[in-house]
Amino acid sequence: MREKKRTISIRSALVLGAGLVAGALPLAAQSNSLRMLNGLAKGEWTIKYRDGSAERKICIKTGQELIQLQHDQPNCSHVVIEDQLGEFTVQYTCPGTGYGRTNVRRETEALVQIESNGISSGLPFQFVAEARRTGSC
Repeated sequence: MREKKRTISIRSALVLGAGLVAGALPLAAQSNSLRMLNGLAKGEWTIKYRDGSAERKICIKTGQELIQLQHDQPNCSHVVIEDQLGEFTVQYTCPGTGYGRTNVRRETEALVQIESNGISSGLPFQFVAEARRTGSC
């Protein structure tokens, strides 16, 4: 009986270990995600909303700034939904303020199209915008 328990324990450890490795693979894959952002020009970008809302200027240092335009706060968690050469989709959650899903499509190193929707401070949001590099920060 003792021999059987040891076999079960070893088998359980192997299954658990395989699960941990499998769970780590998406995280490792995400570390190389959003390579498209590396090709974007750094500097000041102007965001023009298609609904006629006021333009907004932001400073792009990494390109990640384009993901959470509606939630301007740190410590949000991100999940990469789609990552292609010239386009990506990210879903994010910001504890206490809401969540969103953003799609960014690169046209050139200085021009991208953005679509985003979600909940911010308890209210739904949705926008389509064009972001263009317009200067230095």
